[in-house]
Amino acid sequence: MFKKIIHSILFLPLALSINSLEALSNEKKGLIDKVLEEKSNKTFISYEEIEKIVLNNEELKSLENLVTSANFNLSSQIAQRYPSLDFQASGLPKYVSGKKYSSNSATLKTSQFSANPSLNIKWDLIEPLRGFEIKIAKENFKIAENNYQIKKKDLIQESRRRYHKYQKSYQDIQNKKFTLDLSITSLNNAKAKLDAGIGTKFEVLEAEAQLSRDKQSLNEKKIEHEINKISLKEILNIKGDFEINKEQKLTGFWNHKLNKNIDEAFNENLSLKNLLLQKSIKKSQAKSFLSQNRPNIYISNTFASTFSRGDSLSTSINSEKSESNYTNTISLNFAWSIFNGGKNKNSYKSKMADAESEEYAYKNLKNVLTTNISKAYLNLKLNEDKIISSLKEIESSKESVRLSRLRYDVGISTLKDVLVRQSELSNAKSKNINAIYNYNLNLDELERLTFLEISENCADENNKVEDIDSICNLLR
Repeated sequence: MFKKIIHSILFLPLALSINSLEALSNEKKGLIDKVLEEKSNKTFISYEEIEKIVLNNEELKSLENLVTSANFNLSSQIAQRYPSLDFQASGLPKYVSGKKYSSNSATLKTSQFSANPSLNIKWDLIEPLRGFEIKIAKENFKIAENNYQIKKKDLIQESRRRYHKYQKSYQDIQNKKFTLDLSITSLNNAKAKLDAGIGTKFEVLEAEAQLSRDKQSLNEKKIEHEINKISLKEILNIKGDFEINKEQKLTGFWNHKLNKNIDEAFNENLSLKNLLLQKSIKKSQAKSFLSQNRPNIYISNTFASTFSRGDSLSTSINSEKSESNYTNTISLNFAWSIFNGGKNKNSYKSKMADAESEEYAYKNLKNVLTTNISKAYLNLKLNEDKIISSLKEIESSKESVRLSRLRYDVGISTLKDVLVRQSELSNAKSKNINAIYNYNLNLDELERLTFLEISENCADENNKVEDIDSICNLLR
């Protein structure tokens, strides 16, 4: 019995070391699962395809119809430049019958078919409101187009955010699985030591508690992953199942200085352009009120004709009698609303005040853009540092886990120290996952706000430093 105990004690460190190495290598097992999943029949969606797929979004289609509506309204207003032609007819045909009795004269009878068609051509030579109405329609059409593009870019950014979040949640699951494997190894080691008589029940209970926490954390990440999948599916309007590239990586590099970001945003931002268009519309509406007190000059041409068959107010009806006549009238017409109690003047002042409010909204939006761009830019730089520091932390934490297990195996450390070290490793990996996620979000936000492009190459790639001291050295 004594020899059996000695035998267990001698070979225990070797067994524990083997278990430790196996636990650290479990991280690579996720690659096999990844390959198997990609061979399924699910629709594969790449990050680059999001911009095309998002066009299926229902909200975007609604705005597309509003653009079409604004385009038709513009065509309608432009049509005011051309002459109008009206056709009228009082009866096609019209039949009149009757009698007229008088005691002093013969009774008169009427039995007659008639038609009275007329054509009227009107052409406004001077229409004070027409130019403003066409200009307003053009600007409303441009606003509708801008709103479509704004929503499209917002949906692309939001879709990319959900895509990154879906990727991140998968990596979180892999991290929790890796941590769970470490906890299982720790529990097995604690039980092995207890069985060998050199461990304590307290260490086993401590390992079991950590394993339980890791299992719960893994389940939470799995639920979060499924919720993120549903969210991405909703915004991309995907009916069936789909799959994405679960590997988390940098989507690019941002090689533009902060001042350039702000200047380009001011020049290209569609919301700013919309505010300028709204201001112009308000001014056009104000001027149109004053124009209502200006004369309207137009040419009209009216062609009227009458055709009849039969008699009207005759003592005897001649059904074969027929008559016809026509007239053509051309005139230059003039209409002028001189005074309406100051209504138009007050309406003008109201719209000019609205236009001034748009100016303040424009300045406020510029301040908001400056703030948002500066925050995104600085956060991007911060997350670059976090990515690099978290990678270093992962490497050192792996070594700490390895050393703490060796110390525990030979009895100069406690299981508590091992659990702390593996928790530090899990936290380091989580920091790296979050840093990459936030870095990609900052890239998308800067691209959305500034209309500048994300670069595939790092600006400092010709001046790389060794190892992972530069973001340029990280593979995309």
